[in-house]
Amino acid sequence: MSERSAKLIKGTTGDWEIVVGMEVHAQILSQSKLFSGASTAFGGEPNAQVSFVDAAMPGMLPVINRKCVEQAVRTGLGLKAKINLVSVFDRKNYFYPDLPAGYQISQYKNPIVGEGEVLIDLKDGETVRVGIERLHMEQDAAKSLHDQHPDHSYVDLNRSGVALMEIVTKPDMRSSEEAAAFLRKLRAIVRYLGTCDGNLDEGSMRADVNVSVRKPAGPLGTRCEIKNVNSMKFIAQAVEFEARRQVDLIEEGGTVKQETRLFDSRAGETRSMRSKEEAHDYRYFPDPDLLPLVLDEAWVKEIEKSLPELPDEKKARLIKLGLSPYDASVLVAEKESADYFEAMLGAGAEPKAAANWLNNEYFGRLNKAGLGIADGPVSAKANAAIVAMISSDVISGKIAKDVLDIVWNEGGDPNAIVESRGLKQMTDTSAIEKAIDAVIAANPDKVEEVKQKPKLAAWFVGQVMRQTGGKANPGVVNALLKARLGLPEQG
Repeated sequence: MSERSAKLIKGTTGDWEIVVGMEVHAQILSQSKLFSGASTAFGGEPNAQVSFVDAAMPGMLPVINRKCVEQAVRTGLGLKAKINLVSVFDRKNYFYPDLPAGYQISQYKNPIVGEGEVLIDLKDGETVRVGIERLHMEQDAAKSLHDQHPDHSYVDLNRSGVALMEIVTKPDMRSSEEAAAFLRKLRAIVRYLGTCDGNLDEGSMRADVNVSVRKPAGPLGTRCEIKNVNSMKFIAQAVEFEARRQVDLIEEGGTVKQETRLFDSRAGETRSMRSKEEAHDYRYFPDPDLLPLVLDEAWVKEIEKSLPELPDEKKARLIKLGLSPYDASVLVAEKESADYFEAMLGAGAEPKAAANWLNNEYFGRLNKAGLGIADGPVSAKANAAIVAMISSDVISGKIAKDVLDIVWNEGGDPNAIVESRGLKQMTDTSAIEKAIDAVIAANPDKVEEVKQKPKLAAWFVGQVMRQTGGKANPGVVNALLKARLGLPEQG
């Protein structure tokens, strides 16, 4: 990892440093809730997926969901964190209309996962380590609906009791870029692990962002928590606004108060929500209905053996295959992209050529069309065939783009399309020489000019490619042109 380059805020009294920590709520992928058998499916009719336990009916007792425990352990191992073989569920007491029991079952002093780490790659090539303080399990609250009636608020209990992992970082991030990069990397890790779908739009992953400012290397300042930020873009905006707000407040003689704030994405600003609660405000105590959770070490080892190749390991392997660190980072950032690339390799594509084609051509078309890679109309096998034809000089790079257009819009086998439509690259030197002679004859003034400006040879290459409908081999055209015009090879 390279030396950390600090991103400082300019103030009237000098430079200030941003300090960011995060608490990420990630919904555990499981078919049923943490303490009941009710469904966790998204989008159900209000109050249609509620058990007596979720509704906090008298006498109902929670029963731990083994799958949720396994998913939490799996995530902890993916974060290179310590797995605590004994953990305790606590009651976190507070009143809110969407919390039927008047308390939330969570973990406080004894969480299931201890300290770990996440490595984030920044655009300038820096790699930054973000420490993980803990991961604990807890049940989600229900959802208050304030827009269904002019005089009343409603409560939908479908989300009540859904299993969450709260992943708490250390205050190790020093910029809005690092904060956004952390959430992006964490999302990738849990998606690779299959422990959370990371769907920010549906609320299955959301972040509380803690922001404070201090003089460089000075003591930590008072933090403010920005609740429920659900996109990398909004996280970056919220951190930038909140840090500047705190610097201006302090330099004007004010004091930052520890509080919970909301981010208004339309206005691009944070607003005060309430004073920040401390742990003692929640009156935590061990849940009397749940015994301590005791894990078998052999079971944890079994889960560890089943872990997939995670982004950092996959990136290192792709670099060994000849990819640049940047290209490897782009491909492993989303599990679907990495899987698609691996499928291209399985279909026989050369790694570096496949990476260049995806990053420079196919991904751009998907972005322009607003499609994810899973929804794209061209299969990995088809793209591998196009790349193979470029590598073996069957088609030129220009023709390859045309073939991709055809497969995108009409489907079909790229090899058959090239054969049936006569798109094979022209390698017959006599035919290419005829095209060169035609271009030279039509542009005598340019012939004289190119001898003074050898770089103008590229213009001639373009004209010959146009004459041949893009079918000529550019390398052959270049070599024949230089010989015909009497230009040096390095020109």
